[in-house]
Amino acid sequence: MAATPQNPAAAAPRRKVSRHRGEGQWAAGHHTPLNGNEQFKKDDDGLNVRTRIETIYSKRGFDSIDPNDLRGRMRWWGLYTQRKPGIDGGKTAILEPEELDDKYFMLRVRIDGGRLTTQQLRVIGEISEEFARGSADVTDRQNIQLHWIRIEDVPEIWNRLEAVGLSTTEACGDCPRVVIGSPVAGIAEDEIIDGSWAIEEIHERYIGSKEFSNLPRKFKTAISGSPLLDVVHEINDIAFVGVEHPEHGPGFDLWVGGGLSTNPKLGVRLGAWVPLDEVPEVWAGVVGIFRDWGYRRLRTRARLKFLVADWGPEKFRQVLEDDYLERKLVDGPAPAEPSGRWRDHVGVHRQKDGLFYVGFAPRVGRVDGATLTKIAEVAEAHGSGRVRTTVEQKMIILDVEEAQVQPLVEALEALDLTAKPSPFRRGTMACTGIEYCKLAIVETKQRGSSLIDELERRIPEFDEPLTINLNGCPNACARIQVADIGLKGQLVLNDRGEQVEGYQVHLGGALGLEAGFGRKVRGLKVTAEDLPDYVERVLKRYQAEREDGERFAAWASRASEEALS
Repeated sequence: MAATPQNPAAAAPRRKVSRHRGEGQWAAGHHTPLNGNEQFKKDDDGLNVRTRIETIYSKRGFDSIDPNDLRGRMRWWGLYTQRKPGIDGGKTAILEPEELDDKYFMLRVRIDGGRLTTQQLRVIGEISEEFARGSADVTDRQNIQLHWIRIEDVPEIWNRLEAVGLSTTEACGDCPRVVIGSPVAGIAEDEIIDGSWAIEEIHERYIGSKEFSNLPRKFKTAISGSPLLDVVHEINDIAFVGVEHPEHGPGFDLWVGGGLSTNPKLGVRLGAWVPLDEVPEVWAGVVGIFRDWGYRRLRTRARLKFLVADWGPEKFRQVLEDDYLERKLVDGPAPAEPSGRWRDHVGVHRQKDGLFYVGFAPRVGRVDGATLTKIAEVAEAHGSGRVRTTVEQKMIILDVEEAQVQPLVEALEALDLTAKPSPFRRGTMACTGIEYCKLAIVETKQRGSSLIDELERRIPEFDEPLTINLNGCPNACARIQVADIGLKGQLVLNDRGEQVEGYQVHLGGALGLEAGFGRKVRGLKVTAEDLPDYVERVLKRYQAEREDGERFAAWASRASEEALS
């Protein structure tokens, strides 16, 4: 056959053409399971494991659990195996999963928008006392986590939670996780718009639905109409941020593609203004893009942030409008800079109805079941039936009469839950750490609590807003890259050449005002033993060298490496 313009291949011998593997995007036709996680999701939807938990595993015990359920699908119902006690951090990456697994679970109670009734809080406290050895942690995504849960007790725990309107549905897993929201939505005097309705609608329509129960990886959502920018919107897969449109009034600015872990990326604006009644539909469109176009071949690239980075905001918005919403979105303004330097709502604040809310600070989010029950009692005695959790591991009691404010503050102080914390108590967060987490390398919760005590004793005059975030591994659950002082757990060498627990230091990260990632000084690592000395030294240099009104993050970005060492 002669070569022609229509048939140029005839001019040359045939050669084998290799087909590109692609990124595992369903919309591009790549449906073949490409890793173990995609295989077990294809074999059976994660939501289906509940029936097996209720009818088989809870009756036959831990050893009866299928491995793909144990380390995979059970996450869709808020269950992770916890770390077996006594395994040091040096073995975290060496041992097989079954060697790290204890026969107990972490159970994550999903609290969308951080909204709790005192009845719900009391039930969580009672479950903690009866089934979780009293354990309870308030997370930086407004949830409450319990530990030491036996598989035999899970159905009863679900019954008690669901009887008061709580659940663990899709609290973990490759699905839409808890929707975080302003903890003072609907009550704050300065609120731009109340996003509570949208959070409720998203939960009602989509959570527990198989429409979005098989995503490439987890999907994180934030919705807030607070001018404080109080939901760390820059590091969520999708965020709706309250803004005032010059023509259309209050609504939300749409952000996508944020996330931390080992490849941190700040979310980007799509330049679109979304009215409250369209938030659920737009949210579903973005999740649909992630489901269909998200990268599934490699778990390390299976977050929305990688797709957004490759496409860019213009293409992402175009695909959202043309293929998922089938209409154009309204262009809109960016949010203003945050209206305050603290965004955690700690302290006493007036509500728009004339009552007050009181925010208080547990130590690095660590509480216990008995304390949760007492918080419910204190809230009912001095406030109403409403309590909130925040994205800074804090809690808030709403609807307090002015005459009850001081008695409430005193009652909280008696529980070591201060509404007037030092900057160190207020600004220190910690992830779960090696105590329970199978990924962790070092301890975090107790170390963070001890660090607070040391800094309060050593620098009692320090009064600047400051965030100190401790993480037990590189995965950044405690947001180390966006803290003033971020501490990433790892094993380091001490002065005697011994391998000990320590931290890589990140300095000067921030969200909200001048958002950006912290600076890593070459070779700057600190042992756990030397941590208080190091932080004291750096903060005193900041005090000595700062300019008037200069934040720690700004100073850290310009300081010499010697000053930061």
